[in-house]
Parts: sequence; structure tokens; C-alpha cells
Amino acid sequence: MALCCRPGGRWGGRAPLGRPALRRRPPAGRVAEGAEAGSPARPYAVAGGDEAASAEELLEVCRRRHFLRGGAEPRPALPWRAYLSGCHPGFGPLGVALRGNLAAQWWDSALAFREQVFAVDAPLHGPPAAGDRRAGQGLRLLHSETLREALRDRGCGREPGGPSLEEVLGTAGTLRESLLPGALAQYVSCLELVNKRLPCGLAQTGVCFHSIPESEQHNKNLGRIGERTTSLLAWFSSPRTAGQWLDYWLRQRLQWWRKFAVGPSDFSSSDFQDEEGRRGFNLHYSFPWGTETIETLKNLGDTELLQMYPGDSSKLLGRDGRKNVIPHVLSVSGNLDRGALAYLFDSLQLAENPLTKKKNSQRKVLKLHPCLAPLKVALDVGKGPTTELRQVCQGLFNELSENRISVWPGYLETVQVSLEQLYAKYDEMSVLFTVLITDATLENGVVQLRSRDTTMKEMMHISRLKDFLTKYVTSAKNV
Repeated sequence: MALCCRPGGRWGGRAPLGRPALRRRPPAGRVAEGAEAGSPARPYAVAGGDEAASAEELLEVCRRRHFLRGGAEPRPALPWRAYLSGCHPGFGPLGVALRGNLAAQWWDSALAFREQVFAVDAPLHGPPAAGDRRAGQGLRLLHSETLREALRDRGCGREPGGPSLEEVLGTAGTLRESLLPGALAQYVSCLELVNKRLPCGLAQTGVCFHSIPESEQHNKNLGRIGERTTSLLAWFSSPRTAGQWLDYWLRQRLQWWRKFAVGPSDFSSSDFQDEEGRRGFNLHYSFPWGTETIETLKNLGDTELLQMYPGDSSKLLGRDGRKNVIPHVLSVSGNLDRGALAYLFDSLQLAENPLTKKKNSQRKVLKLHPCLAPLKVALDVGKGPTTELRQVCQGLFNELSENRISVWPGYLETVQVSLEQLYAKYDEMSVLFTVLITDATLENGVVQLRSRDTTMKEMMHISRLKDFLTKYVTSAKNV
């Protein structure tokens, strides 16, 4: 197949007393409230040596611990810009788990109004929409042989009755560049579910495609396509209250992003107006090189709805008290890929490395929020009979997994390393707790529990472990 492009609150329990001295990366520049959106990103050189070094250190950690792909030979290592633009080989297993946890938290937030918000889905591609003002533009999906024949006929003189290139592209399926059209197509059925009562909403997550800007193209004569995992809340409200709802969702979304952050102030907002004068907000994260947009909120008015349902507009009417009105559409669209990258930067902390006394060799810790951490616990074996200890680990692995606690089976590792090396590895993987099963576990059921955030170790009976981990993550989520 060929793709063608046509022009057109920090959680209070995360930092108890007794933790080692940690150094966070210096804060990047902020986007002031009301500043213009889409300001050019500052290069590394402007950001400063420490920030650039931290960014490169994090990129190396993310590749080594399989949060990101793209650094293996023989392919050259990719820069951060490639991951931000969506033009990369994809996330690694831990990165996929991080993004999945972020999406799960987004669903919990979007469905807070469970009586008014419904989950929907739509295909990644479909036939060209009749009457679409963007017909003939955008990303198209067609067989490579079909495109080759159309180009050959165009160059050699088309046979009578053969399709032209424009006809081929005009009938080709379109790749979705936004979740909004698919959600709007289900508005009428959503309105029936709520008995035509406003406000109501539709929520969706999924992959969207986009053209890479010319400034980031390696080959100026060949366009490239990127992809991103996005979230969308389409909120339908009466025109009378649309402005109030936009302000509400701005506060709610900014608070949500900051909830999982070590440095909440790195998440900020700026307002804008599009060419049609419609009001909106961008939510940003301050990366070391500058700010990047991670979510956009916009009051679209009723234009998109009327274009989606031309002709009889009576079926669009919803009830606002005693009045029947065509609602305004509020679009809350987030980039979950960029959100995951933002939290990786937010979580990076540097501490003294107990394995070496070199000045520039610090221990790297990814302190992801407990709700976002890909792995909650790692199971490893200490001194004792290997076969029996692994049997205990296997039973504990099954028990925790059945209770939806993500576990890393470190006991299957065959390469022997010191405990400090093991802890350093799990800190880079953002594992919340390391459980060490030893011969003492076989004697009295006691395991050693080591915390990522405090590095402190304590003894706990194995029967208490499941309840402890469940309560720990639940308490972090509810703060």
C-alpha cells in the first residue's frame, strides 16, 4: 500500500523524609498565560549545557530501558524532535505501558460525567466524505500499483476511459488526521441516548496521522507522514454556556496534567484565536529546548456540526432548559505520545551513584507517578535454594498479576549482578518497589521491600504485599 499526501498536584506521599539528595533538571522557560501559541522551540544551545546534557542522558536511558525505540544499530540514533513529531519506529514495551497508563487515567477523567459522556470509536480510514470542504486534500490511502499506473498514464497519454491521477486520488480512502469527524458523525445517536438534553459529550482515543512539516523533512521532494496517539473529548453545550464550559475544561485539564507531575509548574497554558475568531487554549509542557503543545481546547461553534449534517438541522437540536438549540462543540484534543514524553522528562532525577565516586556519574531515577509507572514491583531472588525461591516468586507473580499489579519477573534473569546494580537498573525502569525473596522467606514468609522513591528497605510478610501495593497505588490516584 502507498500513502499519498495532498497539499492543503503533586502527590504528597512521593517525597517522604529520609530520601537521598536529588537534583532535578533546571526549569525550562515558561509560556506566559495569554502568550501566543506555537512559538518556535529554542535549540539546545540556547537551553543551556546542563539542560541539553540532561535531555541526552534521558534519551539514552529511555532507549536502554526500552521506553523508546530507534537507537539500535545499524540505524542512526534519532533526536527528540523525531519522537515529538511522531516520525519514529515507535515506543518500546515500557513506553507502551506508560502511554497505556496515561490513557487509562484520561478515560477515568473523561468519564467523570458518566451520565453525559459516552465512549465511541471510528475507523482509521474511510471513503472520502461527500461534500467535505477538504475533499481532494489530506492523506490518502491507495494501492501502490494503482498510483503507479495513474502516473504512467499521465506521462504517456491516458487511454480513453482510464482514470486520471486526480480521479484516482479523489476516490482513494482518507486516513484520519483527527478524531473529531468520527465523533461528530455519532452526535445524533448520542443525543438520543440523553433524551436530547444538553450538555453531553463523546470521548475517544486512537491513532491519527499527519504530514511532517517541511522544516523537519530530510528530503524536500518527498513528504513524510507521522502518527500520534490522541485523545478527544467532544463536548456539546448550548451556545449560552459554551464559554463557561471552555473555561471549566481548561481548569480541569491543566489540573489533571499537573496532578501526575513532579514539577507541576512545567505545565502551563496559553490562549489563542483561530483565523475565524474562535477562542481556544493550548496546554504546554516546558521541555529543555522550549515549550511543546500537549493538548488543545477550542470552541468550534456549530460550524462543524452543520457541515457534518447538511440539509435538515432539526435533528441537531438539543434541549437547553425549555429551548431547543443547535449546540456549540467544544473540542478537547490531547497528544498522548507527547504527554508520555513530557512525564519522562518530568520524572528524571539525578542522585549520587553508590557504585562509583566519579563526579559526573550520577544515578538516574525516573520517578514516574505511581499511577503512570509501567511496573509497580520487581521480583528478584537473593541467597538461598534457587529452585524453591523461584517457585515462591512465580506464585507471587501470579497473585499480583491477577490483581492487576504490573510485575517485572527479575527472578528469571540468568546474569548475576550486585544488588546495587539491580536497584540502579530498576530505578531507570521506574519500578516502584523491588521485592527480594531469600531463604528467610522460606523460613518465616518475610520478604525485603525496597522503595524507589526513598531507597529505604523494610521487611514485610509476603501475605501483606498485595494489599500494601494496591493501597499504595490507590492512595496516589485519589490525591
